[in-house]
Amino acid sequence: MNWDDVRIFLAVARAGQILGAARRLELNHATVSRRIAALEKALGAKLFRRLTTGSELTAEGDRFVTVAERIEADMIAARADIAGESDEVSGVVRIGAPDGFGVAFLAPRLGALAERHPGLAIQLVPVPRSFSLSRREADIAITVERPTEGRLVAGKLVDYTLGLFASRAYADRNGLPETAADLVGHRLVGYVPDLLISPSLDYGPEIMPGWQADFAVSSALGQVEAVRSGAGIGILHTFIARVHDDLVPVPVVAPIRRGYWLVYHETVRPLRRVQAVSAFIAEIVEAERERFV
Repeated sequence: MNWDDVRIFLAVARAGQILGAARRLELNHATVSRRIAALEKALGAKLFRRLTTGSELTAEGDRFVTVAERIEADMIAARADIAGESDEVSGVVRIGAPDGFGVAFLAPRLGALAERHPGLAIQLVPVPRSFSLSRREADIAITVERPTEGRLVAGKLVDYTLGLFASRAYADRNGLPETAADLVGHRLVGYVPDLLISPSLDYGPEIMPGWQADFAVSSALGQVEAVRSGAGIGILHTFIARVHDDLVPVPVVAPIRRGYWLVYHETVRPLRRVQAVSAFIAEIVEAERERFV
């Protein structure tokens, strides 16, 4: 069995289409198709169903993904071991993170990581969405829940809190509620329910029954800016809100507690660059743990 054929198979399985895999591998479409056909012939099984929308794994292909990822993990480990004689940490590491953590906390601190490892190239993708580590959409992901499926390595980073905040201008203009029941008389800023990346982020009902935002924004930072503009009272990440002097807490309910997890696929565990970035993120979070709660 040819390792290059296995590598190409994984790329197609992760991209869901031959064309997308070809672009990612910087190969032409015909070459990828030919290598997949060669692998199918060697295995004596059809690995993909060709559809108008892409390539779908067959039952045999789905089973072979597990085998292919074990081969990939062995190849990564072998390369890491051979290259381990060098002290340099280099290569590209992509980090996927929720925008609140990614932009407000992580981005301003990545310069120190670049200084520590000049050969490292960091790609931060801080958007309000989930990332598929098995499809290699990111090397490391910061998640709001511990994953329960897949060959993933996960470690708890930190708990964080959310609470109600308003702008000083809004408070001067409208006053502030004295109880949770008083929120009914105020404009509320919140999230777009059907765009939540996790059910655990549907925390409105923990504030008040029937919570419904008058102004909904699909990103944590967007919600902060909406509240700062005076659009209403919103549920904000405390570690973001407390750095803005123009925001005031509205302590009519107990803080909501959630957590961040650092996750990566077990096949990249041997990579020194992944370990270096993971260790750095854990280090800076630990140094500022009190900021989050």
